[in-house]
Amino acid sequence: MAELLIPTMKTIEETAKITGLAKYRIRQLALDNKIVSLRAGKKILVNIEKLIEYLNSSNENNVIKEGV
Repeated sequence: MAELLIPTMKTIEETAKITGLAKYRIRQLALDNKIVSLRAGKKILVNIEKLIEYLNSSNENNVIKEGV
C-alpha cells in the first residue's frame, strides 16, 4: 500500500514569514489560482510544497513582479 503524503498547509501570514514574500502577494497568487490553496472558513491555507515549486519554476509566466 502506498504511503499517504499529507501536504503542508500554512496560513497567509505563516507563508509570508517562511518565504519572505508580502502577505498581499501571496493572497493575490492564491485568489488568482496561481498557487495551490484552499479556504478554511475565513482563512486561506497555502500548500507550501506547491508554492516552492511555483517559485522555483523556470517558466517565465510564473515570475512574480513585486509592485505590479
